Amino acid sequence: MVGVEIDLVVTDSLKALELYENIFEIERIEVSDLPKGTNEAVFTLYGVRFHMLDENPEFQLIAPSKDDPKTIWFNVSVPDIKETYTKAMSLGCTEIQPVADLPDYGVSNAIFMDSFGYVWMLHQIHKVVSHEERIRLWEEKRNR
Repeated sequence: MVGVEIDLVVTDSLKALELYENIFEIERIEVSDLPKGTNEAVFTLYGVRFHMLDENPEFQLIAPSKDDPKTIWFNVSVPDIKETYTKAMSLGCTEIQPVADLPDYGVSNAIFMDSFGYVWMLHQIHKVVSHEERIRLWEEKRNR
């Protein structure tokens, strides 16, 4: 088998999985039920495979925190950005950027940090705008 899996460390993979299931459409693949510090959860989100591991300093598995987030984020295109963002906010996630409509670019986006220190960028694509057109728009706005 070949493929790509995104691995991340969280303080509690079972609680993180529960949070993500309440925000996104998650498909569980494997979930353990062991003492905290030894659990893991494998799931897919829109076809992308994630593998979460409990924080365990003994094995050098250190989770990010709100005070020390990592410079990685997950960019997820969703069918209804307002609904997804509202779920995240109602579940205690921290707003970084509210839903912003970018009609020239054909998208809406928003950014939040979850309670496990990970940043999620949401996109809803309303119309496809080519790379060339996006660059032209960017340069046009920059030169104003």
